[in-house]
Amino acid sequence: MILSPSRRVRKAYWTAIVVYFSYFWLSLRRRFMGRKWYQSRIVALHIRNAERVKTAILELEGLFIKVGQLLSVMSNFLPEEFQKPLEALQDRLPARPFGEVRRRIEEELGRSPETIFQQIEEIPMATASIGQAHRAVLPDGTEVVVKVQHYGIETIASVDLRILHRLTKIYAWLVDIKGMEYLYSQIRQMIEEEMDFTNEANTMERIRQNLVEEPEVQIPQLFAEYSTRRVMVTRFCTGAKISDLEQLDAWGVDRRALAARLLRVWCRMVFKDGFYHADPHPGNILVSPDGSITLLDFGATANLSPQIRKGITQLIESAIKNDTEGMIEACRTMGFLAEGQDAERMAKKLIGALRNFLQNEIQFEGLDFRNIKVNPFNNSLTDLITEIGFRGIAGTVQMPKDYVLLNRTITLLLGLCNTLDPTYNPLETVRPYAQKYLMQDKGGPLNYVRELLQSTLTSVLALPDEVQKTLKKVRAGEVEIRTPDIEAGAQRLIRVLRQLVLAVLAIGLGFFSLRLWEMGWQDESRWGFWGAGALMLWAIWGRR
Repeated sequence: MILSPSRRVRKAYWTAIVVYFSYFWLSLRRRFMGRKWYQSRIVALHIRNAERVKTAILELEGLFIKVGQLLSVMSNFLPEEFQKPLEALQDRLPARPFGEVRRRIEEELGRSPETIFQQIEEIPMATASIGQAHRAVLPDGTEVVVKVQHYGIETIASVDLRILHRLTKIYAWLVDIKGMEYLYSQIRQMIEEEMDFTNEANTMERIRQNLVEEPEVQIPQLFAEYSTRRVMVTRFCTGAKISDLEQLDAWGVDRRALAARLLRVWCRMVFKDGFYHADPHPGNILVSPDGSITLLDFGATANLSPQIRKGITQLIESAIKNDTEGMIEACRTMGFLAEGQDAERMAKKLIGALRNFLQNEIQFEGLDFRNIKVNPFNNSLTDLITEIGFRGIAGTVQMPKDYVLLNRTITLLLGLCNTLDPTYNPLETVRPYAQKYLMQDKGGPLNYVRELLQSTLTSVLALPDEVQKTLKKVRAGEVEIRTPDIEAGAQRLIRVLRQLVLAVLAIGLGFFSLRLWEMGWQDESRWGFWGAGALMLWAIWGRR
């Protein structure tokens, strides 16, 4: 590990310069050699640069390891060839000398580890970017895990954050990308929170209380008297890593049931508690012979913020009503939309392409999401994103910290479920929690239907009034219209549109009520059927 601040700066900048100019040189020659020549060489360059970045990160360690790990699970923002080299950063990292561990414990607890613990192993159980964990035994014989923050990591973190800040500024200036400052601020906030072990101890206790009704989930006991901002001691828990399929099979653990149990725990944390463990890496989840799970390492946790919660419901409602402005406002509520009219115009383009993609270019076979058929390389959404490029997207879309952590959590959970049982459909477990989550802010299905119907009818019934106002202006000579019989034609058009909208609403409400009946909500669905009938009668009466 490079400890000298000046050497860290030189190494980071030199790697960034080499990577940038390798792409610049290839792009420059592309103008003379052609697209086919460029495409035959770009993959090899991605691979070389991925290895360069990985090598530099392993030499620097510190916060660069954490950034590399974040990028490895956000691979949709990087070329595919970068994914595997950066995934290696999730595995065991080089350990720091035990002399540094002893020094940190003495400064934090006021005594040497030999006087605090009956025994402590010098070789760590695991090493991460910020600290490492050692197995030990308390004076009363209790086996524990001592998590110790790397000595001098505060200084290194300060230097690394400055380097990252400058690199993002330089990169944004070179390629004229907006939004990079926001991305840096989110990464900085995540790192600063994870470096405080006191925060981790509090979040671990909070999640323990939230999961007290889950007997198949264990959270290690915290020994607060031995824990500080940079040292944390918890009870040692036995078990196999959830990715150790050979051991799980030897114990006879039902892997499909284990995947469902894993998702149920996270669905409860995300949808019910709104506070969840945001790093379900295989090394942080142990499985016992009876199939119960133990959660470790609570350094990365997150809230499902009220803005995200409100925005998801608002986005779904707007999508149902085909309301582009509502969808844009929902994205702004969740913090995804950058400021400015250019960002809003770009967002409208993306939403329009997304709507067309979902409606016309995805094929469903039944209701199983595993049977979705879509051409990933030839569709309107991909074409638009390619046309806009990363520069345009970065200037339009922001990635709030809450979303980055939620995306990381979902990615890791789906990977674990696929490893445990490739035939398991996660929607079987997630669907009930998602349905209840989407309805709870609306006071139940009946209120949801009532609000949706009310807002739609308000817009529909207001249309004649707006037309009447326009016609009054026409009669007053305030608007010059040369088309004859505009008033009679508009009235006929209004009546036709009103009957059409009422019929469509009645059919939609009837279908929605049928789905509620199938899900067991008989009382709510009965109101829906009555409403559908009333709308249909209104439409028939209007035909007179």
